[in-house]
Parts: sequence; structure tokens; C-alpha cells
Amino acid sequence: MFAADPYGACAALRAKGAVHRAVAPDAEPLWLVTGYEQVRAAAADPRLALDKRHARSRGAAGDSLPPELDAHLLNSDGADHARLRRQAAAALGPRRVAGLRGGIQRSVDALLDPLAERGRADLVAELAVPLSMAVICDLLGVPAAHRVDFRAWTDTLLSPDPGAPARSREAMGAMHGFLTDLIADKRAAPADDLLSELIAAVPSGQLAEHELLAAAFLLLFAGYHNTVGLIAETVLTLLTHPHHLAAVRTGDLTLGAVTEEVLRRDPPALLAVRRFPTEDLDIAGSRIATGDRVWLSWAAANRDPAAFPAPDTFDPRRQGPPHLAFGRGPHFCPGAALARTENEIAVGTLLRRFPRLALAAPPETLPRLRSLRSRSLTALPVTL
Repeated sequence: MFAADPYGACAALRAKGAVHRAVAPDAEPLWLVTGYEQVRAAAADPRLALDKRHARSRGAAGDSLPPELDAHLLNSDGADHARLRRQAAAALGPRRVAGLRGGIQRSVDALLDPLAERGRADLVAELAVPLSMAVICDLLGVPAAHRVDFRAWTDTLLSPDPGAPARSREAMGAMHGFLTDLIADKRAAPADDLLSELIAAVPSGQLAEHELLAAAFLLLFAGYHNTVGLIAETVLTLLTHPHHLAAVRTGDLTLGAVTEEVLRRDPPALLAVRRFPTEDLDIAGSRIATGDRVWLSWAAANRDPAAFPAPDTFDPRRQGPPHLAFGRGPHFCPGAALARTENEIAVGTLLRRFPRLALAAPPETLPRLRSLRSRSLTALPVTL
């Protein structure tokens, strides 16, 4: 039910309370937190750890990766997390993002140039996917000749087929091999890129050898997929809200405001990374034991009517509390500035160049991932 209609499922749960006992796809019990205030507080609560060593049972750890891909920001706490976050903050901070703007604009222009002659396009396959791939590859320093389509890997990992578990293993193996080879190449021939910087941090002790591959994996996986989803969702939202689209075109409404409301209403990630209490704690009257698995729902929190009046309505001029699409507290997404920048450049350029842009299929027929983690569009056909 959740994967098919996450917002409907969240609304039904919220009507019954802010915290719920549920069962994960792996049949392990968990706690699902859906209320805005409760999710907001829990996201910054140091008693809710991300490190899977705090899990009550091996099965409850969930989201298992090979050990060499697991030592990253989203599975660490305390001093280790602070050290890894400093690396990520330096890699994705305002200065680096500002330096990427020119390259992002050139990539967008190059992707849109051939579309003008055809008059039709799939903006997922022909804009959002290749742009996100180009940006993350430029950031990591992946040579053009070695760039591959990450889409199949990330889609498989986000929406695994229970009847074909080998596909997920193959996708993980392919990503693992790609990054291993890339790191070896960078060690042999360092360049002015993020991956070379991360490799250089290993001898100084800022980054452990086993953390290097995991850091590259997280940048590739999270940075690539989430931006694809944000770009596609922003375009779809504007095309289905012509009044707001007209306001953006005339300059009466900023793309920054549109981006924030899209993030609130349709966040790229529906759920936060699982957490485990390091001590017994109480959330909205529910007693949660040490080591239990806890899921925080960004999707549910961002549409909580107690925080956002008429939460299902797209209203980029709304006033109110901040959305939680990028998290909160020490685990706030370090790639938030880059995602916002990519989205605003891509969508802004698209709207300027194609004043007659329109959907080429009814919005309710557009295909999406059916996953607990994401409902991102997998195709967005338009006429230009």
C-alpha cells in the first residue's frame, strides 16, 4: 500500500497518531514516525543512532551493503560522523558548488540544443538523467570516456525485484567495480577533482582506506538519483499548475520558492535512513526500546496538516516551518546546495528556451518507481 500510494497511506496513518508499529519488507518489526514535530525532533536526536551496530538484531539493521561500501555518513554517529561530514562539507560546500555553476549551465545547454529540432522529448531520459550524471562525474573526476549510465544501477537498488534478487547483487557489483577501478586510476594519476582530494585525505588520517570507497559510493548514489527526481518533479509540478508556471515565466515567482515547495510536497526520498535508539525513549507516547528499528517519514511529515495547512496543495508562496526533505540536524544532507543549484539551472533554462513546453501524456499515466524509498518519475514525455 505504501509503495503504491505513499501520501494516501501516510494520511491514513497520521489520522491515527504520529507513531506506528509496522513491519518492513524483510518481515522485521519497526516503528514508523509520521508527524512533523515528531520527525523533526527525532531527526536531530542524538539518541537515535544510524550506526547499525546499535540494532537489536541483525535483520533489523536493514539496507545491508558490502562492508567496503557501508562505512559512510549514513551509517555513522558521533566523532566518526563529524569527521566524515567535514570531508563532505568541504566537497559540497558553497564555494565548490559556485564553481560548478558554469559547467552545469553548459551541460544543460548541450542537452537541450538537439531537443529543439525534434519538438518532443522525455525529460527524464534526455535532461534529468544525463545532467545529473554529468555533474556527479565532473565532481568525482570521471573521464568522459569512462562515464556510464548509473540509472539502471540506482533504480534497481531503490526498487529491487523480490523475484529476482540477483539483479540487485549485479547492480551492486557493477557499481562496486566501477568505483574500485576509478579510485585506482585516480591514485595513479591524481587530478583537480573531488575523488583525488578524498584519496589524498587517506594518508593524513582524515579518511580511512575502507571509508574512501564508501564515500564515493554515497556521493554517486545519493547525489545522482535524488537530483534526477527533483528536476523531473519540478517540471511536472509546474506543467500541472499553469498559474504558477506563468508567474515563474514573468518573474513574479522565483524558482527557488518553487523548488522548496516541490521538496516539501514531493521529496525525492520518502523515508530517512533507519535509526536505532541507544536507550529506551518515548516518542508521542510510544515507548521505543533500545535497538528497535525506527523509520522517519519525510513524505508524511512534510504533508502533516498540523504543520502545513492544505498540505496536498502546491503553494510556493506558503509561509510556515521548513520542510524536512533534506533532513535536519547533524545528518542534514550535505548535497542540498548542489541539488538546488542543478534544479534551478536546469528548470530555468528549460522554461526560457521552450515557451510552449507542455506535457505529452496525462500526468496520472506517467510511470514512477514503486519503492518504499522513492516514487520518482521514470519518464516525463513533453512537447516543446
